[in-house]
Amino acid sequence: MNLHAVRAIYAFEMARTRRTLMQSIISPVISTSLYFVVFGAAIGSRIQHVEGISYGAFIVPGLIMLSLLTQSIANASFGIYFPRFVGTIYELLSAPVSYLEIVVSYVGAAATKSIILGVIILATAGLFVPLQIAHPLWMVLFLVLTSVTFSLLGFIIGIWADGFEKLQLVPLLIVTPLTFLGGSFYSVDMLPPFWQTVTLFNPVVYLISGFRWSFYGIADVSLGVSLAMTVVFMATALGVVAWIFKTGYRLKT
Repeated sequence: MNLHAVRAIYAFEMARTRRTLMQSIISPVISTSLYFVVFGAAIGSRIQHVEGISYGAFIVPGLIMLSLLTQSIANASFGIYFPRFVGTIYELLSAPVSYLEIVVSYVGAAATKSIILGVIILATAGLFVPLQIAHPLWMVLFLVLTSVTFSLLGFIIGIWADGFEKLQLVPLLIVTPLTFLGGSFYSVDMLPPFWQTVTLFNPVVYLISGFRWSFYGIADVSLGVSLAMTVVFMATALGVVAWIFKTGYRLKT
């Protein structure tokens, strides 16, 4: 592997984050803090505890996942779309850099940004509610797997999109609604039986459930199922990325 190329692309993407600090870090943190204030005041006063956990603390993993999913997609999709937009992608494709190195560089940078953001939001949440992390290693594992998986999804969207408006299409119309309906602000057990069954078809449920288990030891689905589904999502995204480079979809035209 050409580590010099990987390091150069990775450093360039991370430098772009420093240049857009307000948009990349500060804005998501402020938005998440507003969720704590609004939901804590409006709903927390009516729902004191969920499965023995204070409501404010219960929604922390869901809020972190909400930011993690959307920002991972945004970082990776814009990172690969902009070179396509200005035409520098062809210089990259003609350079002695393999497809694997390109993916590792862009996805690695996007995932790193998301992990940093997740840690900052976690620290910010500690200012609003008392937190406990029962299984820190599992928390880090889910944080990394989710960041990488959705950065891969963002990379795919960046290749697929033929305009800036399409970069926001999937995060706004698909990922965000699925996150809200995936148990971010409530336990799936609180739903009627029919809707509990329907909710299990939402892939985000498994991500949030496993992540919340790492905090409090409670989950809507078993840890093994959550971990398996996360790995399946990642493998699927890797398969699509491999197909894109194999066929040259939206890269060679």
